[in-house]
Amino acid sequence: MTRQKNPAAAICEIAPRPVPWATILISVAIAEATGALSALFSGDIAAVYRSLILPPLSPPGWLFPLVWTILFALMGLAAALIRRTPALRRQRRSALACYAAQLTVNFCWPIIVFRAQLFAAALVVIALLLILAAVTAVPAGRLERKAAYLLLPYLLWLIFACYLNLGTALLN
Repeated sequence: MTRQKNPAAAICEIAPRPVPWATILISVAIAEATGALSALFSGDIAAVYRSLILPPLSPPGWLFPLVWTILFALMGLAAALIRRTPALRRQRRSALACYAAQLTVNFCWPIIVFRAQLFAAALVVIALLLILAAVTAVPAGRLERKAAYLLLPYLLWLIFACYLNLGTALLN
């Protein structure tokens, strides 16, 4: 015997809305533009990276733009999913405010590392960024589980970036 759903509960269930391509493109473009502008303001990242004494497991310099491009695209897609979730407007705004905060700190971090070469200060900033990204993933996951999954590679990369930043601060 199968159990019948309560009709009132079925009415209260809200199906997720499809995300229009324009929303996806705009969200991804905002994230990618943030990364591109940050790189632009950071100066000659490749030259600074080559001049550093790097900790073990440091990837080659060419890998960073590739990884960050992918991560910014995933962040933008997550933001688009959050924006279109059928949750209450206040919940969406809160999740998107967390997203904007972490994106702002993300913009600042490479400038502090590569333009100013303040490695200890950058370590504090990237630790803050990791916390903000985790705080972003929690409400994102409550609103749209796929958005949290899209942010997971970002969180893992930030953990690795904290290690690299710590090693760079200690060695330089």
